[in-house]
Amino acid sequence: MTQASIIDGKAFAEGLRARVGTAAVGFEARTGRKPGLAVVLVGEDPASQVYVRNKGKQTVAAGMASFEHKLPADTAEADLLALVRELNEDPRVDGILVQLPLPPHMNEQKVIATINPDKDVDGFHVVNVGRLATGLPGFVPCTPLGCVMLLKDKLGSLSGLDAVVIGRSNIVGKPMAQLLIAESCTVTVAHSRTRDLPEVVRRADIVVAAVGRPEMVKGDWLKPGATVIDVGINRVPGAEEGKTRLVGDVDFASACEVAGAITPVPGGVGPMTIAVLLRNTIVAAHRNAGLDFDESAL
Repeated sequence: MTQASIIDGKAFAEGLRARVGTAAVGFEARTGRKPGLAVVLVGEDPASQVYVRNKGKQTVAAGMASFEHKLPADTAEADLLALVRELNEDPRVDGILVQLPLPPHMNEQKVIATINPDKDVDGFHVVNVGRLATGLPGFVPCTPLGCVMLLKDKLGSLSGLDAVVIGRSNIVGKPMAQLLIAESCTVTVAHSRTRDLPEVVRRADIVVAAVGRPEMVKGDWLKPGATVIDVGINRVPGAEEGKTRLVGDVDFASACEVAGAITPVPGGVGPMTIAVLLRNTIVAAHRNAGLDFDESAL
């Protein structure tokens, strides 16, 4: 008998995309142009191709202009940097996203550092990382920002809650911890070297699992009633031979017996990532155009 309520990221993302679409209409009415998102894909990575295609579709569906640049895997790094600089100067482009991973001969940090921080809607530029750490307005990576939106929608104020983030990546773990600190949580960042990880997790009101290990977090690791945000997307063998299925970093079945609320995989955090990317782009458009805009309305 499952007890935890399911946090429906798909439904929340749908609402967010609708709000972004309304804001895009207002932006076009004020400026005479659509907000623009440029996505750069280098190489033929199948997962990246699917993701970029989905981004393009959702960008257009939200009433924004989509600029896609697909480059062969053997493109010189200098040519990619030149394209990024062109996009920095293009007044039609409000947000720039270079799809990672890049081919091995390219320096990802160098490429990200070339993006104008005010168009860095992925929130990976070191300037935006610094803005997040010091509480200045900037752009935050899409996945952790989506997680905080789901938490606040479920719990209201997060002030004073104990939160454990499992994972310390630059893309999810570290920015997630910063966002929770900004919400006045008491935050522990746990990882592969943490001693007695189950005991650390057991004190948390909020658990964010972003470690990339299938079903690692068990139900008996959790404090009864905890809210669990599962960022993991892991493909494991399915029941039928040759078939696979998606699971998170949390053992969903046992966690449901203990948690108060939990995100499923798929259908939890995943849909939020592109929706927040669109949200960041509409915010960038207004900021870059010098227009007043109530960002909290998103």
